[in-house]
Amino acid sequence: MATIDSVRESIAGADSLVVLTGAGVSAESGVPTFRGTDGLWRKHNATELATPEAFEKDPLLVWEWYAWRRDLIRGVSPNPGHHAIVELEKRAKEFSLITQNVDGLHSMAGSINVVEMHGSIWKVRCTACGVESVDREVFGELPPRCACGGLLRPGVVWFGESLDADVIGKAFGAAKGASVMLVVGTSSVVQPAASLGAVARDAGAYVVEINIEETPMHGVADAHLTGRAGEVLPALL
Repeated sequence: MATIDSVRESIAGADSLVVLTGAGVSAESGVPTFRGTDGLWRKHNATELATPEAFEKDPLLVWEWYAWRRDLIRGVSPNPGHHAIVELEKRAKEFSLITQNVDGLHSMAGSINVVEMHGSIWKVRCTACGVESVDREVFGELPPRCACGGLLRPGVVWFGESLDADVIGKAFGAAKGASVMLVVGTSSVVQPAASLGAVARDAGAYVVEINIEETPMHGVADAHLTGRAGEVLPALL
């Protein structure tokens, strides 16, 4: 049975450390998840709003939801789990952070080598000219528009959309090159991120799951540490 000490020793001896994070890490900062009651907004299901079809049908409604989410995230801060990952990056010989979260809290905490698999809520992309930019400002009018006059959309990957090929390449490349991989606060059901632990394990990595509950990763990981990221990750330091 894995212990904090044994996992800490594995991390200390790793040539390459990779951390994969999911919604559970952000939830500890107060960011709602897509699951359970947190997935409802004005009685709308979040999984129905985060689609290309919803945006095409009612861009104002979708942007009102994202504006609400952006305002909410502005009011939260990185938690001890985020800060512990920053420290792990400083100590590692090689390090990659792969996140399914779009809130930018990892970068806010100070993480440098971050792969945002599902994009960022702070980015916008023009549906007309295709230009993508970072925009953390409060929008004066919704839905926002590009300088070219085109409609802007959130720079995130919606349900039914494909992930960027370069992003997938970076994520799976990091997983294949990992000596140790920590899978933290993710349900391990959303593909392709859910496959990264198995890819790392097949390539010879020591895979550790950190979660408050058992997930499909339980049958893949070499070790399991039960608890919140904000408690377990600092203990690994």
